[in-house]
Amino acid sequence: MNAGDKGIYRHYMQKEIYEQPNAIKNTLTGRISHGQVDLSELGPNADELLSKVEHIQILACGTSYNSGMVSRYWFESLAGIPCDVEIASEFRYRKSAVRRNSLMITLSQSGETADTLAGLRLSKELGYLGSLAICNVPGSSLVRESDLALMTNAGTEIGVASTKAFTTQLTVLLMLVAKLSRLKGLDASIEHDIVHGLQALPSRIEQMLSQDKRIEALAEDFSDKHHALFLGRGDQYPIALEGALKLKEISYIHAEAYAAGELKHGPLALIDADMPVIVVAPNNELLEKLKSNIEEVRARGGQLYVFADQDAGFVSSDNMHIIEMLHVEEVIAPIFYTVPLQLLAYHVALIKGTDVDQPRNLAKIGNG
Repeated sequence: MNAGDKGIYRHYMQKEIYEQPNAIKNTLTGRISHGQVDLSELGPNADELLSKVEHIQILACGTSYNSGMVSRYWFESLAGIPCDVEIASEFRYRKSAVRRNSLMITLSQSGETADTLAGLRLSKELGYLGSLAICNVPGSSLVRESDLALMTNAGTEIGVASTKAFTTQLTVLLMLVAKLSRLKGLDASIEHDIVHGLQALPSRIEQMLSQDKRIEALAEDFSDKHHALFLGRGDQYPIALEGALKLKEISYIHAEAYAAGELKHGPLALIDADMPVIVVAPNNELLEKLKSNIEEVRARGGQLYVFADQDAGFVSSDNMHIIEMLHVEEVIAPIFYTVPLQLLAYHVALIKGTDVDQPRNLAKIGNG
């Protein structure tokens, strides 16, 4: 099926959500060899540059910014490299200090995002160690003007709300983390776990997509809602941000995302029976903290929708809907938990009757 053909799908966005297992397979093709990440496409001098990296600065906009936010957790916890993520339109207009041996990474689906391009050009004057673009369009301005580039190979994305471009960006970023951890001489188990997780990811997402009908039924609850709150902790916090962005982009529901630990610093004042609260809850070391945040919402009458690991010990009740998720490898959990939030936004938008592929006031090229 060519990119311009919706086939059996009602919208390009729906098609592109369902294309994610194959898109991720394409992203991985030729890049895993003998249990290791192989990014030799970067060229013969890349290892010399990457081995000098002591800091990473990521620039992006919109959905790409959220993928950068996820990768910050990975670069720091798995590769031991300090990482900052900044909105490109902020970076380009402020006077910033450059860390020693800092690698500039830009993220963009199109490679033509004006603010991200301007940030890259500015970085060349500021003394960065080098630049690396992660992009879906070979030959785009961002790719041509960067020292190094990695293609996401997601295939053409037509829907304005980005789906497969986001999950393939995360896939590439995780491969880069694996490579940097090896160059830094860290424990080989880090790369092993990343490779194992990434190889399992397409089938994990395929299994998740089989829950689509369950999520479609939940979306009915949002038909008369005007606001929504998304919560996550750790590397799932940016996934909550992405879930909120998708919902507001295509359903026009005002949605906010918070790090769950911030509830008591303001958002709890918003909680009532008319405020759906969507939570991403993998079974990790932050689960008990997250459960106490969920109790704070329940105690105030909030309607909870918890996308929870099947081993996390949640039970549905009157005001708490549990959507059980397959237990997945911790390193790929942020990518995996993105998909149900994409489906939720899609089905809510259908109920609201919006133009899913062409949301009002938004355009594709040059945005992200």
